[in-house]
Amino acid sequence: MLLEITIEDLGVISRSTAELTSGLTVLTGETGAGKTMVVTGLRLLAGSRADASRVRDGAKKAAVEGRFSSGVPAVKELVESVGGEADENGEYLVSRTVSAAGRSKAYLGGRAVPAAKLSEFAAAMITVHGQNDQLRLLAPEQQLEAVDRFDPATAQVREAYTEAFLRWRRLAKDYQSRTQSRREMAQEADRLKFALHEIEEVAPRPGEDSELVSQIRRLQDVDALRESASSALAAIDGAEEFSGASESGASTVLGRAEAALSGSSDELLRQLGEHLGDINAQLSDISSELGGYLENLPADPNLLEVSLQRQQDLKSLTRKYAGDIDGVIAWRDQAARQLESLDTSTEALGELKAQVAEAESEMIKAAKKLSKARTAAAEALGERVTAELHGLAMQNSTLTVALRRSKYSRSGADEAEFLLNDKPLASAASGGELSRVMLALEVVMSGEGEETLVFDEIDAGVGGRAAVEIGRRLARLAVHNQVIVVTHLPQVAAYADSHLHVAKEDATSELSPLSRAERVEELARMLAGLDDTETGRAHAAELFERAQSEVEKLK
Repeated sequence: MLLEITIEDLGVISRSTAELTSGLTVLTGETGAGKTMVVTGLRLLAGSRADASRVRDGAKKAAVEGRFSSGVPAVKELVESVGGEADENGEYLVSRTVSAAGRSKAYLGGRAVPAAKLSEFAAAMITVHGQNDQLRLLAPEQQLEAVDRFDPATAQVREAYTEAFLRWRRLAKDYQSRTQSRREMAQEADRLKFALHEIEEVAPRPGEDSELVSQIRRLQDVDALRESASSALAAIDGAEEFSGASESGASTVLGRAEAALSGSSDELLRQLGEHLGDINAQLSDISSELGGYLENLPADPNLLEVSLQRQQDLKSLTRKYAGDIDGVIAWRDQAARQLESLDTSTEALGELKAQVAEAESEMIKAAKKLSKARTAAAEALGERVTAELHGLAMQNSTLTVALRRSKYSRSGADEAEFLLNDKPLASAASGGELSRVMLALEVVMSGEGEETLVFDEIDAGVGGRAAVEIGRRLARLAVHNQVIVVTHLPQVAAYADSHLHVAKEDATSELSPLSRAERVEELARMLAGLDDTETGRAHAAELFERAQSEVEKLK
């Protein structure tokens, strides 16, 4: 729900802030006072295209800021996905600026975002209805969308159909591609087969190229390594182990020293003897490790040559397919999957053709189920909207939804057309009637999720009893939704829970809330300028009291 809007240097509005409540809020004012700029500001917050011509003359930029509240998890996830967050009150701050040069910036939850992100945010928060939106209602795809949204069960059936359609189209495209590009695909398959064979001939292991570098370096230094290890082992264990000489090793000498000190009567000497024993044990461990190292040193004189040749084999692969062996293995796995998809053999094509036929059959079944659900939904929607139209002073009008078969597409195999008294809505409805059809649809289809609905002069071309009925419907719609209406009709304004007035003075407009008494004065002005007569004020007061009593009964 929109809690507050601040507009700065937009059109004739220099700076104005308005708090918005739940229920029905109306905006009124003289022609040219700036009511349209409020709706323009709302559209900017909803991600609409920015227009530099809307920037106030002499200003560098226009700015609009809105505070929204929502408990919908998807809204919270969207804001957090762009790095934004709610403020300390759990509300989301949305703002938009438009420079006089035409540059636009958008912010959501304190983070700069593309305007398209505001559109995503607004989709779950606010819907703006105006003259252009009424024209969109005439588009066949919008009418079909209305049928599907009317019944949640139909929407679920459509989702299932879309999945079946996308699977059929993917398989059909694959089959068509394989059959039409059979020669090119066969050539590509041969290339991949050759590469896979070449890689499998070498049969590389993950990380093998790095292991070979260490192994070759070690083989090149094997004689020096053997000599170093042997000399160290001889120094520890004694030269007689290798040459037969009687020279004692370090471990023997340390053993004698340990024995000499261990039997001493002096405590310090005994401790030093124990310390020598620890050192001797460490020497024994080192001796054991050196022995194992010598045993594991390569003794095959041909191993170095074999390793160098293996390294060359691996390099022949890394030069062609990737920078290292791990990359070569990843390329091989991807190529194997690609080769499987390029199979143009008669058997593979036959199997794929069967899959296409099966998927097409499933899609057709899903389309029939969707058409059946739409037929029921279309009939119910027509009846509900017709009932609303009768209440909107269109007693002799009937809305029906005609469904026709069409080619299979993502949205199904149906086309929808709204008919008013059996004639296409586009040609049968006047501007005022089209406004009432849109309102009737919104009343019928709106949920109870505190959605913000904005109507920009939806009552244009309407008067008399029809105007009263529009006010009633808007009040009813506002029981579970926040409804904001720009209107020139006192019959509509009288039903509002709150009334905002746009007044222009010295080329500047301001937005201000009206008290109960001020509302009556404004209604009298709207009644053909009767605010300066007792009769006009009495008529306005009667209209206001009667409408407000009806509003109280709705709550």
